Amino acid sequence: MKDMGRTITAVSGLIVAAITVAGTIVAPESLEAQQRPATRPSVDIASAVAPALEWNPNDPRIGLGAGWMDAESAINGMELLAAIPRPDGFFNPSTPADGRFSNTDLAFQDNLLIQGNYNGFQMYDISNPADPTLAVSVVCPGGQGDVSVFGDLVVMSAQETRGRLDCGVEGVADSISAERMRGVRIFDVSDMNNPTQVAAVQSCRGSHTHTIVTDPADSENMYIYIQGTSRVRPGEELAGCSGGGPDDPNTALFRIEVVKVPLANPGAAEIVNMPRIFADEQGNLAGLWQGGDHGEGTQSSRMTNQCHDITAYPGIGLAGGACSGNGILLDISNPESPTRVAEVSDPNFAYWHSATFNNDGDVVVFTDEWGGGSAPRCRASDPATWGANAIFRIAEGGQMELAGYYKLPVPQTETENCVAHNGSIIPVPGRDIMAQAWYQGGVSLMDFTDPENAFEIAFFDRGPLSIESMFTGGYWSVYWFNGRLYGAEISRGIDVFRLTPSEHLSAAEIAAAEAVMMDEFNAQLQPKVEWEPTRDVAQAYLDQMTRANRILNDRATEIQNVQVADGDVCRDLVIPLYMVFPRLFVCPTVDTLNFKVEFELNLVVLFADGYMVTENFPLSLYR
Repeated sequence: MKDMGRTITAVSGLIVAAITVAGTIVAPESLEAQQRPATRPSVDIASAVAPALEWNPNDPRIGLGAGWMDAESAINGMELLAAIPRPDGFFNPSTPADGRFSNTDLAFQDNLLIQGNYNGFQMYDISNPADPTLAVSVVCPGGQGDVSVFGDLVVMSAQETRGRLDCGVEGVADSISAERMRGVRIFDVSDMNNPTQVAAVQSCRGSHTHTIVTDPADSENMYIYIQGTSRVRPGEELAGCSGGGPDDPNTALFRIEVVKVPLANPGAAEIVNMPRIFADEQGNLAGLWQGGDHGEGTQSSRMTNQCHDITAYPGIGLAGGACSGNGILLDISNPESPTRVAEVSDPNFAYWHSATFNNDGDVVVFTDEWGGGSAPRCRASDPATWGANAIFRIAEGGQMELAGYYKLPVPQTETENCVAHNGSIIPVPGRDIMAQAWYQGGVSLMDFTDPENAFEIAFFDRGPLSIESMFTGGYWSVYWFNGRLYGAEISRGIDVFRLTPSEHLSAAEIAAAEAVMMDEFNAQLQPKVEWEPTRDVAQAYLDQMTRANRILNDRATEIQNVQVADGDVCRDLVIPLYMVFPRLFVCPTVDTLNFKVEFELNLVVLFADGYMVTENFPLSLYR
């Protein structure tokens, strides 16, 4: 057996064999054919029509009781390990949904979880994920407070006009002030007991979010992409700022800012480039979506003059930008000077919000944050493609082709803000699974291994904050880090989950994902995962083949699963396989004159570099 120049006669890795038996054998099919609802055709973006949402009327998430810290909940395929409330100083007891104290995004490093907040950030010790403990709180108002971590540095976004350079809580009263801070703050947290702001990089539109970008060829610097979405500040406050249109060559619109941070001297961080990533070939700065709707029955979206989120994936040299009215791909091979390589629009999207790649980098998921996340878009009356995910295949040359949509598959109430929001990949080998926040829609795990037919495999949801009034709450984000899921709950705190085996996810698949360990994780700096060749990884692939009916039909029964070699396997080694069949399968009655058992030997070879070769050997026994 040969595949791409490799042979199983010289293996450094793991070989697992299994035998399954049933009355018939079905032809193998792609691993993309995971167990899922009935397939539907690929979506034609030019003629997309928003379909109605379909759901299971018996879904336990329907009708959950409301409450702040005592709402009812529903869960499937997950276990809630911990629910940590917001610490003192980061919520208003009289008004739990006070936006000045909203929790925002998360970042991770070793045993630390860093949670952003409109009022600053907190750092938690997660050495025991089931019992996170608060290590330090940093009060520094200015919103939105999204955070990233790199080494001893924590980066935080600041966009609100109340933010001060000195992190003071008194705000800024004057319309023009040298004390105002809008941009990215950089803190040195090498002394956990004394986090110190070492840089404050000002920008014209502030920093709604930001992206840390690394260069494999440059270990002395890191880069920060600033995504500002607010109004342009006056030039009298920050020199060079102009809110002019695309005819103004100095306008602060239609661009992002690139900050270079010398790691040996982060206080010297500065903007080194302001690339016009939306320009067309003729130099028109407003070269992409001009705003408005795409025709009758479609959503209206803003002109593309900003990016909300940019997710860098250095492992493939690309970044995905969710930018007002477009989804774009950027070449980041030179992080200081990113260039656009592809763009798409969608009549079903109101506001392109975030991007997440699959591990192979050939699929990207964009989210639509209709209403800015503060309004309901998951009601029974809302179309299934509005406020949803759009899943694109990345073709040769970087061009994107729409494969399908995914939306939370259960309706929410009129008082629950619900729309697609932030999430990350769960590193299950052989599958593309994303954990995702849906504000008050809760947490949903989406399998998009087959991009045309994404479906839900697990969920957690709480009832609304109120059944009478709309308050912004629910999950801002949910991310996988070193074996657990961490959810940032806007009005409640932090939730920690573990996955549990289900019809959609086996124990081996979970174990293989839990074995992937990272030193750091930032949602907008996506890592490329490689799996060690372990028995759990091999078993995960076997489980997927069985689930996808690659081996046998639904009557298939696994007889034996055995590891037959590990490490450097000798060339031309003969490995006998002995399988004992239960009497049920080979001798059903003594009166049977002719009986046939059809089965397959499924061989999985997992090389040390993570490359996998599989082969199925159909066999038949006759009597």
